[in-house]
Amino acid sequence: MRLSLDFRPRLDGSQLVGGRGRRESVAVAPAPERDHAVAASETVTLVLGEDSPLPECAADVEDLVRLLRGHVAQLGARTTPGIPAVLRAQRLCSDSIPEGYMPSRVYLVKLAEATRELMAHVERGGPGPIRSKRGRRWRKPQINVLRGAVFAVALACLVFATSVPRT
Repeated sequence: MRLSLDFRPRLDGSQLVGGRGRRESVAVAPAPERDHAVAASETVTLVLGEDSPLPECAADVEDLVRLLRGHVAQLGARTTPGIPAVLRAQRLCSDSIPEGYMPSRVYLVKLAEATRELMAHVERGGPGPIRSKRGRRWRKPQINVLRGAVFAVALACLVFATSVPRT
């Protein structure tokens, strides 16, 4: 199960070289940035999914750990420091990968579970220093305010209809 991480294009002369030697023109627009939670979810599913096999070699474990550590760093920046999920994930990220087949796989699973927990906290809308780029979000009005507005419009229509002379 060797993971291919050759997905980042690099500049080669006047052309953009994609993965596996494909050549693309420079005029290709860059892909929009993916949501960090979605990318983390894909990596966690790769590790914890029911159909996903255990990594075969130590290099696969190192690649997956590196990806999960990156996701923890990105998701941790979106939350306030001191939250238990962030602390647990950062503590696991600071540990080194244990030697041996089983200890390294157990560490990988624990790191994936901590990343999933952090991802769930971010998706729940936990408080975070990074605000959305859309600007101000309007508060959802209460149902009674909406009912009152509909009643006022209906009353205004009724008053207008009765004040118009019949022909």
